[in-house]
Amino acid sequence: MRRPAPLPTPPEQQTKPASGRSSHRVRDEGADPAVAASSAAEPVVAIGSVEDERADAAGAEPESSDGLTAGDVWRAARARRKALRAEIRRFTQRSRRSRLIWLCAIGAVVLLIGGSVAAAYSPLFAVEKITVAGASTLDAASVEAALDDQLGTPLALISESEVKAALIAFPLIETYALEAKPPHDLVVRIVERTPIGVIESGAGFTLVDAAGVALSTTPDRPEGQPVITVDGGIESDAFESVGLVVRSLPADVRSMVTDVSASTLDDVTLKLSSGLTVVWGSADRSVYKARVLATAMLANPAAHEIDVSSPDVVVAG
Repeated sequence: MRRPAPLPTPPEQQTKPASGRSSHRVRDEGADPAVAASSAAEPVVAIGSVEDERADAAGAEPESSDGLTAGDVWRAARARRKALRAEIRRFTQRSRRSRLIWLCAIGAVVLLIGGSVAAAYSPLFAVEKITVAGASTLDAASVEAALDDQLGTPLALISESEVKAALIAFPLIETYALEAKPPHDLVVRIVERTPIGVIESGAGFTLVDAAGVALSTTPDRPEGQPVITVDGGIESDAFESVGLVVRSLPADVRSMVTDVSASTLDDVTLKLSSGLTVVWGSADRSVYKARVLATAMLANPAAHEIDVSSPDVVVAG
């Protein structure tokens, strides 16, 4: 059966070019007019825009050219940051551990020192007993009684000035030292002055040491103490020389001395209880002179005078 001929094209369509894809088909030469007419009647559809509308309707994230979404990129960045922090912690673990150890050690030391200081100044270390050591001539109990006001005071708060003020009342004390024995004991170690003799005056007999410090005054002459007679008093060079000589004497000879006299520092003279007179001279080489005197006394028991002023040449008579 023969196909009927197509209808003629209206004048408007002949003069107006077709849009979109149909225009290309109209321009193609040799195309079938029936196919061209059917193609012109089909609607033109944009595939990309339809897919975008479907994605928007489903609420999905737009994909990149590689098929990754923005969420995938964000999660990858966060994982990378976590991995980087983990690597930093791993590489700095030793230094952080060392820093922690040092901080703990310093904290422990500070805590120990602070606790010790706090305890030292607390009543836990208050003085309950005072002991005086080194007293021979002095009465130790009297010295302890003079320091009773320090009882109950923490060892760290013992006042040096208050202790000194209490010990000034004892002229025989030359030096002293405080020794704390936690938790409750305080030891006072004293060094007594060494008396060298007495000086006779209108007030009686004053016991003095080599520095001229008056230790005591009694109306009667103390036993075992020689009478010192010097020109110029205790401030003179003669008295200083006498003090050096008496302190260098051996104990057995010292106990026999009854009188010491000097007008200058070079003419010290001793008198013994046996009646022997010893010409000592100056205080130079006093230790050596003392040994020479002991030997000369044994060699000359009947001598009335021994001169050791020149110890290399002893004269006995």
